[in-house]
Amino acid sequence: MTPTDLVAEAFQGLGRLCANDSGDRIVQAPGAMGMERIEAWFHGPVFDPHRHDTYAIGVTLSGVQSFHYRGTMRHSLPGQLIVLHPDEVHDGGAGTESGLRYRMLYVEPSLLAAAMGGAPLPFVPEGIVDDAGFRTTLGSALGDLDRQLDELFVDDFIAQLAGFMQQHAGRPAKPLGKTAWRTANLARDYLTDNALDPVRSEELEAVTGLDRYALSRHFRAAFSTSPHRFLVMRRLEQAKKMMAVGTPLAEIAAAAGFSDQSHFNRQFKKAYGMTPGRWSALVRCERSIEIRTAA
Repeated sequence: MTPTDLVAEAFQGLGRLCANDSGDRIVQAPGAMGMERIEAWFHGPVFDPHRHDTYAIGVTLSGVQSFHYRGTMRHSLPGQLIVLHPDEVHDGGAGTESGLRYRMLYVEPSLLAAAMGGAPLPFVPEGIVDDAGFRTTLGSALGDLDRQLDELFVDDFIAQLAGFMQQHAGRPAKPLGKTAWRTANLARDYLTDNALDPVRSEELEAVTGLDRYALSRHFRAAFSTSPHRFLVMRRLEQAKKMMAVGTPLAEIAAAAGFSDQSHFNRQFKKAYGMTPGRWSALVRCERSIEIRTAA
């Protein structure tokens, strides 16, 4: 079998509902704690330069996925894996006129860090990986997007994922000390629990026992992003959930903790490479296709 045949066999499921439709759209799978799964169909350039606070790990199913990453234009062919490090700027879109189909997994760094027992987060500098074993492991999570992932599966999947990531990573950084790791996790938990509220530096200093500058260094070493950006991304996650159930965009900004609509729009585009309106339209397209298929 060719890599394309293997990919088609391993990544079956939800995509078949839309196989005869050529419109751009995004399918969002049922969520699991710390992980988000999507399938996307696009034509032409789609994403402006942006950055996540998660790992983005995916597979190109058809077409060519072209993107700038770490100063170089990359091209992912069917069967190749894409591995993007948190907070690394990238864009993306279809590299040929035939369009692009891919599946992507977004993983919170804390999951990989916990699985690696205090070792530094793996960094894969090339952004593209050819590895049949890695692809099979990824397919266990992305192969059926209709399926809700249970906790035991996620635990084993993350452990396997961490192993493959370490194999393809460059030279590891110095491990984070136990105290730094503990305080970074205290800050992360507090930010997660209070994501929709204003959070001041004094609060994090009180929770962790560190001054704000030491905390910022430890947090970035642990999770490859800053406390502020982690907080903003949790608010954007809430906004995406509200979009998925049809909440009007005009109501989302305040409900998700943003100061106004303009602030929300800017932060969303920085994080996802497109406006909230564009994202919402792509998700609505997928819902309308699913309804028509079921009718």
